[in-house]
Amino acid sequence: MIAFRGLRRGEACGLRWTDVDLDEGTVRVCWQITQVGGDTEQGRPKSEAGERQVTLDKHTIKELGAHRARQNQERLAAGETWIDSGFVFTGQNGDPLDPTLVSEQFLLLAMEAGLPPVRLHDLRHGAATILLRAGHDLKVVQETLGLSSITIASDTYTSVLPDLARQSAEDAAAVLLSARTKSRGKTSREQVVPLPQKARR
Repeated sequence: MIAFRGLRRGEACGLRWTDVDLDEGTVRVCWQITQVGGDTEQGRPKSEAGERQVTLDKHTIKELGAHRARQNQERLAAGETWIDSGFVFTGQNGDPLDPTLVSEQFLLLAMEAGLPPVRLHDLRHGAATILLRAGHDLKVVQETLGLSSITIASDTYTSVLPDLARQSAEDAAAVLLSARTKSRGKTSREQVVPLPQKARR
């Protein structure tokens, strides 16, 4: 959810099954669990923009379905000790996850995988960068990540934008050059779309 859809750590920890629709492939981000010193607090996302609906890709839908099946097995194994918290991601007895422990577990997994130092929050930045690389604009990034303004998206990912601008220029040129190549094979002047007078000047 963080790597593919850019949820904040607290939003992922606070996600509830009542806000997940696997048939429609959407989740509603309505809650978060935040770390306050040694304690945790449950509440709404930190801004109005943070409360949003996020569309899921087919891979994530499949993974969430498999996760729910595993969680049901854990619930049956725990028996009466299971805590029916309703959260998507829980401990083995159903209790909510501690965000700090989630970050620590991620660092451990990253080290075991031989990855360079990377924070859990970096996955959220990665999700935004991948969206931009895939050709989506800053408005899509803003809405998917729940950023309060498009300016924040622009300021945060400004290092990616020059490369995207260069690629968009190349893509546009490729379209025009392809059209020119196709038009060379036409014999009738009516088959070639004339440029506006201003453009010919």
